Amino acid sequence: MIASVFKKSTPLNYALTVFLVLFFFFIYQIQDTSWIASGVLLLKKAFTFLVVLASIFLTSFIGKRNGLTKNSSYTAIFFLLLLLFFPTILNNLNILLANFFILLALRRLISLQSMKASKEKIFDASLWIFVASLFSFWSILFLILVFISVIFHVSRDYTNWVLPFIAFIAVAIFFAFFTSFFGINILDYWHQNTQIDIAIDYFTNTNQNIAFSIYVSVALFFVFSMFITLSHRPSITQTSYKKIVASFFIGVIVFVLSANKSSDFLLLTIAPLAILASAHLEYLQTKFKQEMVFIAVVLCSLFSFVSQL
Repeated sequence: MIASVFKKSTPLNYALTVFLVLFFFFIYQIQDTSWIASGVLLLKKAFTFLVVLASIFLTSFIGKRNGLTKNSSYTAIFFLLLLLFFPTILNNLNILLANFFILLALRRLISLQSMKASKEKIFDASLWIFVASLFSFWSILFLILVFISVIFHVSRDYTNWVLPFIAFIAVAIFFAFFTSFFGINILDYWHQNTQIDIAIDYFTNTNQNIAFSIYVSVALFFVFSMFITLSHRPSITQTSYKKIVASFFIGVIVFVLSANKSSDFLLLTIAPLAILASAHLEYLQTKFKQEMVFIAVVLCSLFSFVSQL
């Protein structure tokens, strides 16, 4: 059956995942072939593909490395399937880079569970979040997750509360140097990127509305599934699952607040949702239920993708 193909993490599964990512990426990009004639645009497309691929495998690594998922390829394939709901993301390099840096931060925060090198992990996570905010400003809200992690693990050491501010100073110095070197007006940049717009009326056609509605339904299913089953999961992973759920909701808040709103901002919710979906599938006891859930997500994602081409 389809779900059983991704039940193991093997070189063949990795190759299949890469092929599928390349296939859908290429299918979407050939809707407009003007970039083929430009070497710069061609390199940009290649770099964008690599960022997508790196994000998928980093998400899979976070899940497996911290015991949130088993040794399967479910997380990687769910990331791709959820991405297909909003194919315009494949043309938005800024949000892809912001998401990648958020994943680097999430990796460090989840690994705080080991209680090793806590200060380094908190500083690194804060640094990556501030870097992500340079590409999508409201990604800075993921600092909430840093302080949640401090509360969960190392709240008694006051220096852990100060580290995010030190990371902010480091990134601010770099940003000031960058803007002065390239002649960017900081005030204009700040004004353009810190605006808030909570209206969700940007959809340009019915297909986008349908894809958004289906995605919300899928997301609620997996999130509430985690709420219901959390107490039955190993106690050592429960805090990490809570951080994954918190990450999902922070991504939703970023989406709601961001100006120039588009479904691209929902990318920030895809990685945590892919981990939750994988954990749900692995928690199910019967193959029939696994197949039903997996096939349902596949059909929904393919319908959304094709309808928006």
